[in-house]
Amino acid sequence: MRILVVDDEPAILRTLAIGLRAHGHDVLTAADGRTALDAIREDDPDLVILDLGLPDLSGVEVLKQLRSWTRLPVIVLSARTESTDKVEALDVGADDYVTKPFGMDELLARIRAAGRRAGADQPVLDTGDLHIDLAARQVRRGGAAVRLTPTEWGLLELLVRTPGRLVSQKELLHEVWGPAYDRETNYLRVYIGTLRKKLEADPAHPRHLITEPGMGYRFEA
Repeated sequence: MRILVVDDEPAILRTLAIGLRAHGHDVLTAADGRTALDAIREDDPDLVILDLGLPDLSGVEVLKQLRSWTRLPVIVLSARTESTDKVEALDVGADDYVTKPFGMDELLARIRAAGRRAGADQPVLDTGDLHIDLAARQVRRGGAAVRLTPTEWGLLELLVRTPGRLVSQKELLHEVWGPAYDRETNYLRVYIGTLRKKLEADPAHPRHLITEPGMGYRFEA
């Protein structure tokens, strides 16, 4: 699992990075909220461990921004023990709350639980020569693995979750690039075109990734 750890204490970042890597996780780090938000958009982690006391944006503000465009699992790891802090963090979208000091075994168990919950509603889809497993983040075409970038994954996942449903251009832009993106429809044309080249037998006449001109896109199984 790729995990982003967000904390302004270098010792905590170092300890978590060592401990998580020792258990087979890929670890990214960020020391403030804005860097964390950029990393989530660009590096596509599977889970975030988030401190509340950050030097720029508060952890709660980071959570609020995240929940406007992604359901990425977030575990708050904080020295704040007041129930009001826990309630606020959970109410704005945290999946779990762990207080410092913490045991690595407990944190690892919480990570496994959050990962299971996040993967529970991620479908496996077989259609034609395509096999798409969202939980495992794997796509195969004709039995061969297809490598997708994080942005391509974001688009494909959003479309595959609701096959046959039109997903508007605005919704795709907000979910994949963030709420500040409204009119950059050229991004969608470029990335959908790349996905068609990777997934469609005939990209010029797509069977699965369908354009609804001026409105959006849909995935046909």
